[in-house]
Amino acid sequence: MSTTALFIAVFLACAVEAVEATTIVLAAGTTRDWRSALAGVLCGLGVLAVIVAVLGPAVSRIPLQSLRLVVGGLLLVFGLQWLRKAILRASGYKALHDESEIFARQVHAAAQAPAGRRGVVSDWYAFTLSFKGVVLEGLEVVFITLTFGSNQHDIPLAASAAVSAVVLIAIIGFVIRAPLARVPENTMKFVVGVMLTGFGVFWGVEGAGGKWPGSDAALLVLVPAIAGYALMIVAVLRRRGSGQTHAAVAKERGSIA
Repeated sequence: MSTTALFIAVFLACAVEAVEATTIVLAAGTTRDWRSALAGVLCGLGVLAVIVAVLGPAVSRIPLQSLRLVVGGLLLVFGLQWLRKAILRASGYKALHDESEIFARQVHAAAQAPAGRRGVVSDWYAFTLSFKGVVLEGLEVVFITLTFGSNQHDIPLAASAAVSAVVLIAIIGFVIRAPLARVPENTMKFVVGVMLTGFGVFWGVEGAGGKWPGSDAALLVLVPAIAGYALMIVAVLRRRGSGQTHAAVAKERGSIA
């Protein structure tokens, strides 16, 4: 796996999580109190830093073959979940992920919550909302960074990709002070789901002792094959959904007649 592929994979996966975290923080800061919201962000980042400091050295000590077997399985779990939801959204069986709607829902909930001060935090709701958003989405960023980085023996590169994605999305979000609705998150989730699934299969097989023809070059066939299969499923589901819609319309017309 080349350094460019590693950087792109980690960057895209972390960008998706950063969009969701930024939306939550923007809702907390815009509706409640920016100082409390940013304090929650800083505390959340502190918790993530401790987790990285503890898990980073531990992960690096695991034998590479065992690590790839475990990581391959975990990536398959994450990747297949993302890919399943992306396929359902693309085929119309599940609502598209709408950051504007999520932002509006978070804003409404924040506006209804009672104000409360705890210690030096002037608005505890804004603090906890931002804190939970950063920690929950950040844990996936940490997992992606450590797994990809440790497998390729290049955690610094994976970390730089993750930081770049998070910083870029955060800057865009805070500059426009609005949900990142124009970011093609559904497309990104489809792409990331395909990539995580591909890497999960690749590393899982290597961890189990198997060998891929062409070594890392096999990813150039494996990932497009998974993408093609996923797009085929989308096409089949769309056709099935269209057929069901036409059948329902015909049935309704028959009952009227």
